Amino acid sequence: MTLPARSPFDEPLTPGRARLLPWVTVMAGSLVTILPWGATLPLLPPVGLLILLSWRSLAPLSLRVWAPALLGLFDDLLSGQPIGSAMLLWTLAYFLIDAIDARSGVRDFLQSWATAALAISLALVGGRLVATPLGAHVDTVLAIQIVISILVFPATARLVAWIDLRRAL
Repeated sequence: MTLPARSPFDEPLTPGRARLLPWVTVMAGSLVTILPWGATLPLLPPVGLLILLSWRSLAPLSLRVWAPALLGLFDDLLSGQPIGSAMLLWTLAYFLIDAIDARSGVRDFLQSWATAALAISLALVGGRLVATPLGAHVDTVLAIQIVISILVFPATARLVAWIDLRRAL
């Protein structure tokens, strides 16, 4: 998909708006959870987390190191999870990708996808341990949600890449 050439008369994004765009997209992803979906099982992937990890994988300098904590707080306030759970889990997932990225050096999209799959799995399992009692029978639904989230990640990364390309123009 190629973008049309930018006209010399088009106004570029101001630096403040370009810096704010990753924050707004992650927050918009967190807002997806409040839409009225007709589902009896919680199978909706954590879209805010997927967008955050996509920004980290594709444009590592677009968000500050402390951004996952604040974005996780925003998600906690919207999703009804215990306050601080997404703050901790999103920050750990972000740092996990950062640590693996620093270790591996050069990588392709398949490695980014595998790293994100690990981070998504750990974040969802951690959220299950924080939010539900251990005796609750939600493991099957959690496994399905993890698989759906991992399969949706490439589409989320593609969306973030398109937004980042539009941000750069």
